[in-house]
Amino acid sequence: MQYQSKLPHVGTTIFSVMSALAQEHNAINLSQGFPNFKSDSKLIYMVSKAMNSGFNQYAPMPGSFDLRTVISEKFENLYNSSYHPESEITVTAGATQAIFTVISTFISKGDEVIYFSPAYDCYEPAITLHQGIPKAIQLQSPNYAIDWNLVKSEVTSKTKMIIINTPHNPTGSILNATDLLALQDLTNGTDIIVLSDEVYEHIVFDNAQHQSACLFPELKKRTFITASFGKTFHNTGWKIGYCCGPSELMSEFRKVHQFNVFSVHHPTQVALAEYLQTPSNYTELNAFFQQKRDLFIKLIEGSKFTFTPSKGSYFQLLNYKAITDENDVEFAKQLTINNKLASIPMSVFNSNNQDDKMLRFCFAKTEDTLKQAADILQNI
Repeated sequence: MQYQSKLPHVGTTIFSVMSALAQEHNAINLSQGFPNFKSDSKLIYMVSKAMNSGFNQYAPMPGSFDLRTVISEKFENLYNSSYHPESEITVTAGATQAIFTVISTFISKGDEVIYFSPAYDCYEPAITLHQGIPKAIQLQSPNYAIDWNLVKSEVTSKTKMIIINTPHNPTGSILNATDLLALQDLTNGTDIIVLSDEVYEHIVFDNAQHQSACLFPELKKRTFITASFGKTFHNTGWKIGYCCGPSELMSEFRKVHQFNVFSVHHPTQVALAEYLQTPSNYTELNAFFQQKRDLFIKLIEGSKFTFTPSKGSYFQLLNYKAITDENDVEFAKQLTINNKLASIPMSVFNSNNQDDKMLRFCFAKTEDTLKQAADILQNI
């Protein structure tokens, strides 16, 4: 057969490469972003209970109404912002599906989409697949702050969407209120749709407050917010998340969603609807993950790696300039093979493959795992 690939430059992801390398060499895997500890046994029990209670057929296409209702209540409680459970919230097969569906729904041939690199790796392929034009604005280490004047200069009559991500994967940076106000001002009076990837909304450190797009009324009118229960509750394999947005946009989103996945695992939705009724199950996550971040960076103090403490997410960047001039992909591989510790090289997230000698480490791990990893880093 002869065919023309729609994604000719997409190969095996760096996550798969590094995890396979970690497994091959029996290395500690701090590369992929998933916890190595168990999720709450109460939530596991609730899923089992839902299965045994007969919730094993298709859920409603937009998601269980009970779950959408409790999501709506969560936004009211956290942000004093409302999304109607009937028309403005859809349960999805993880945040990545939600992101893909937003792009599928609104991006056509020639539409420009602005996003910021280093970037989570699902944005650009989805844009390209729908014949959109990806326009990456490169952020600079160590702060990865957005220059909104530069963004403004990149907006054209073809700009259809701007994608933001806070807390940010892979850098661990966060956007502040000034950033969101700048985006609100920039998009006012335009037809630009904003896609706000807020997967790590419950993992923000040092008493900072997550700045959700829904906090800014004019911005909210044009914005989809995507989120992940898998990331939040340590069950990434469940692939369940949700998307919020204004009803007129959400109605278009659901047209695509229903022919993509239609609906999402029903017993998990029933369980989450019950689990979310206890807000401490998500409001205490900041402290939980800050303890892990603080432990990890304390354990590596005095090593040859330098760092700015992560402000959010469960990733920490480490700079290795004091160790070698080797490119980050090769250094990450050698660190896995020779030192038995897997990480992710940051250049793969950059639109221009810019190499700042940075590696990303996931600290959503047990204390013992973090101590073992830190011992390795201290001896390099």
